[in-house]
Amino acid sequence: MSAAESGTVEEPLLQVERLRTWFPIRRGVIPRPVGAVKAVDDVSFTVHRREVLGLAGESGSGKTTIGRSILRLIEPTDGRVVFGGADVTALGRHELRLFRRKAQIVFQDPFAALDPVMTIEEILGEPLQVQGLAKGRQERRDRVVRLLESVSLSTDFLSRRPHEMSGGQRQRIVIARALAVEPEFIVADEPVSALDVSIQAQIINLLQDLRDRFKLAMLFISHDIAVMEYLSDRIAVIYLGRLMEIGPATEICRAPKHPYTLALLSAVPDPDPSRRRTRIVLEGDVPNPADPPSGCVFRTRCPYALPACAGERPALRPVGPDRFVACIRDDVL
Repeated sequence: MSAAESGTVEEPLLQVERLRTWFPIRRGVIPRPVGAVKAVDDVSFTVHRREVLGLAGESGSGKTTIGRSILRLIEPTDGRVVFGGADVTALGRHELRLFRRKAQIVFQDPFAALDPVMTIEEILGEPLQVQGLAKGRQERRDRVVRLLESVSLSTDFLSRRPHEMSGGQRQRIVIARALAVEPEFIVADEPVSALDVSIQAQIINLLQDLRDRFKLAMLFISHDIAVMEYLSDRIAVIYLGRLMEIGPATEICRAPKHPYTLALLSAVPDPDPSRRRTRIVLEGDVPNPADPPSGCVFRTRCPYALPACAGERPALRPVGPDRFVACIRDDVL
């Protein structure tokens, strides 16, 4: 439950303020910067304790870059990331190591995220050893066993290596490794997209259970907005590195206010064949993030675009309680 839903006012656990992550484009015999890919461009949002914020958008929209920039796995170009009152972007090496005890990531590809030559016991024991959270081999082993139990795996997996496991089992190990240092916040970067459909629901249910059991806050990154509605308290919609809409998950999915959000939802298959949903097919290609359109970056593909959309970039404006949208129109949705 989010702070807004519980009726309490508290300081956010995470504050992302005008985050920019640009990647320089270099050309020439002696490479010199000639431009930049604006992967994330002026994005702001908050995440409260025990809240799940879903980050939705197409592939290439900048979702993963946002998650990695928050954890400083990628260095932001500008802006601030404040976690528990501390500015993450200003942390030194020692302070950053302490921060990563509180904030972890679950990667998209579980096979690539695990060292193929290490056993599961070694993989789960490594963060405990690095962070000094277990005294001696026996205590470390006991904690590894509890981690396996927390993701519904038996001790039979202790001596296995990643290639001896299924995709779903590997993703459970990646989740267990993230939990090893008892974090307060997890970035779940498309944690089910590389898995079979039959396994995806199990992992989503596991994340929901772990969120409640360990009182975790989470940034859940996905292109599947239907899955996001089930797991998230709020949803933020990203297009071409910019925030289009943010608000309570149920309201976003049932009554979208931005044309891009409506297009994402229209692509979700409806299990009830008696209900007919108008399919919105976006025309054209996603613009080059090195040279985004002026004004609203979505205007070149928006079915409701006006000439004024090419002017000033629309700011997020309130359209309801805890609900904001970056669109100059309010007469189409």
